[in-house]
Amino acid sequence: MPIPNTTEDPVAHPAALLREMVRIRCVEEELADVYRDEQEMRTPVHFSVGQEAAAVGVCAALRTDDLVYTGHRSHAAYLAKGGDLTGMVAELYGKETGCSNGRGGSVHLTDRSVGFAGSAAILGEMISVATGAAWALAKQGSSQVVVTFFGDGASEEGVFHESLNFAAVHRVPVVYVCENNAYSISSPLSARQPATSAGTGITERARAYGITAERLDGNDVALVHEATRRATAHCRAGLGPYVLELDTYRWREHVGPGFDTGIDRPEPEVEQWLERCPVRRGTAALHASAPDPQERTAHKPTAEELVTRWDAQFRDEARRAVAAAKAAPYPTADRLTDGAYGRQAVAN
Repeated sequence: MPIPNTTEDPVAHPAALLREMVRIRCVEEELADVYRDEQEMRTPVHFSVGQEAAAVGVCAALRTDDLVYTGHRSHAAYLAKGGDLTGMVAELYGKETGCSNGRGGSVHLTDRSVGFAGSAAILGEMISVATGAAWALAKQGSSQVVVTFFGDGASEEGVFHESLNFAAVHRVPVVYVCENNAYSISSPLSARQPATSAGTGITERARAYGITAERLDGNDVALVHEATRRATAHCRAGLGPYVLELDTYRWREHVGPGFDTGIDRPEPEVEQWLERCPVRRGTAALHASAPDPQERTAHKPTAEELVTRWDAQFRDEARRAVAAAKAAPYPTADRLTDGAYGRQAVAN
């Protein structure tokens, strides 16, 4: 169940934010195990385990009609925006019931009913698409905001700079969300960009275009949520684009269900980031905000008890989605080109 987000400037309760992070974590861990053990999902998969606070914090601050575009690491944002889990899992299996009718796989998810406009595998592609969509909405007089997620590697593409420059000139209502997990596949940020002390980091580059930009702890879901509310308010006020650089870290390999600790990334570094787990931090924050047990008139579950309950619930939900996907039909040969070359439009 997605976090309700129908008001102008949504504020999500800490428990709702934590619940959504737990859901995404459980779903992705279950899918990773099935992907590895059964080898039936014939699509590349890019998991966001460890990065849940970025997607949840951002999407909880959006209205349902706001649009989200992502790159290849798309599952978390899709689910956080309210995308249908059964449709997502079926898409991973290439089934007709998938959210893209089995044509796109993991890296081409879409659910227009909740404002998840699409994802794509080409590095940086959706940065420009989101910019164009936001410009079109602004020219129509809409109050909608467009958000695009991308990684630190995509910030090195020319399309990133071209889009930011265009958005700044035309005051486009787009929020650029860089999930900076410090790696582009196996290349660390330090091998690709000058040191942050040089003043040429991603946030500084955005500010050079005159764009308001913030860099913050991307594993603190409450912090991300508040920053996104500032960003969307800025855009809706007609003040132009906004950039959020969120420092985070993926726990698994760049693509696939495994781990690359000690192979592509040093073990001490990985261990340090595991200690900054967004789910664990969200649990601690919710626990700290709870009333003193002696002041309660009736027993209410603790944060830890809630997480345990949610864990079981969402793992079961993921397993049921897998079972439904396996039972669903593949696209038939006569429909394989639907949606290509205008065939669907002609047929309708």
